[in-house]
Amino acid sequence: MFGFIKNILGGGPKVDLRALVKEEKAKIVDVRTPGEFKSGHIRGSVNIPLTQIQNAGRKFKADQPLVLVCASGMRSSQARRMLKSVGFTNVHNGGGWQSFQNQIR
Repeated sequence: MFGFIKNILGGGPKVDLRALVKEEKAKIVDVRTPGEFKSGHIRGSVNIPLTQIQNAGRKFKADQPLVLVCASGMRSSQARRMLKSVGFTNVHNGGGWQSFQNQIR
């Protein structure tokens, strides 16, 4: 049961997201609404709202490293599941954008 819950929330083997962004040039995708994104976001991130995340295939290759963020980690977890279900293989939940921003400084 714990493994199931961990999998739903984006758990699994720990990945060094900071290194993924700094060294492997992972793209940070903010899945909040445009209004939320406009009020503050990680510099260099792109905004693709959760409601439009299925269109990410038009912007990114399926194996490109992506780190998804939102306000708390819930929408980015949903987005991760959605992208994995359509073939994305290197997608990670970064959680809330503000805490993730502090991690990658």
